[in-house]
Amino acid sequence: MLDAIDRLGSFGRAASALGKVPSALTYSIRKLEDDLDVLIFDRRGYRAALTSAGKLLLDEGRRLLEHAASVEASIAQAAKGWEPELRIALDAILPWAWLEPHLAVYFKEACPTRLRISEETLAGSWDALADGRVDLVIGASGDVPNSAQFGSQGLFDVTFLFCVAPAHPLARATDPIASADVTEFRGVAVADTSRRLPLRTTGLLSGQDRLVVPNMRAKIDAQIAGLGAGYLATWFARPEIKTGRLIEKRVDAPKPVVGLVVAWRANARGRALDWWRERMRDAKPPK
Repeated sequence: MLDAIDRLGSFGRAASALGKVPSALTYSIRKLEDDLDVLIFDRRGYRAALTSAGKLLLDEGRRLLEHAASVEASIAQAAKGWEPELRIALDAILPWAWLEPHLAVYFKEACPTRLRISEETLAGSWDALADGRVDLVIGASGDVPNSAQFGSQGLFDVTFLFCVAPAHPLARATDPIASADVTEFRGVAVADTSRRLPLRTTGLLSGQDRLVVPNMRAKIDAQIAGLGAGYLATWFARPEIKTGRLIEKRVDAPKPVVGLVVAWRANARGRALDWWRERMRDAKPPK
């Protein structure tokens, strides 16, 4: 009622829009004032105006109306099997640009479930899934912590290149570089985001000094700056090698190929989850 009066500018027009007679609307407003023990309209002027309490009631009421409409839409959506929200963790081994075309198709098909996307690294991907912070992980690696707790499917393999800046001492070393020589120089690694599961490191040698950075972009930039050496997924390394900002070096014990997976909690259900699982079955690696 307050919304109609405010939008339409008068009790008469609001009553007509609501299918009431003006006296019935006036009675309802007075009863509301009595129930709340506040004055909603100041009637001293030619035209009734909302009091400060009335304005607050109207603002909060509009939020309730919007929320009610949202709940109604969510209920209808849930009845058709769509989740209100799907939380996806994209592992840092995959670039954001790789995910964008998949998102474009999802939205083009007018899938109603909202998406919330975060980034995890190494054991952090499994940890986020186990802890219930996300519903789906894209690009997880390593052994599944508890095969009964998770469902998973293969995504694709990732290969790595050992890269250094042109000014780094290892840039002048003869290929293949011995592991003992690599150990003498600092390695750059992305921090594992796990909160509960044991932290993992990858691509570092025992006894090697290390610089741990917050994300993949920071790792690439640190290696370009000559702050350390390290392995990069081929899709991260090749553009930098092409521009000359990094140099690929061969080592005597290269990092093995790693298989990536898509994973979800075994008891999870929903059409949005099913959409992404199916979409990832034919996903190609980043170029």
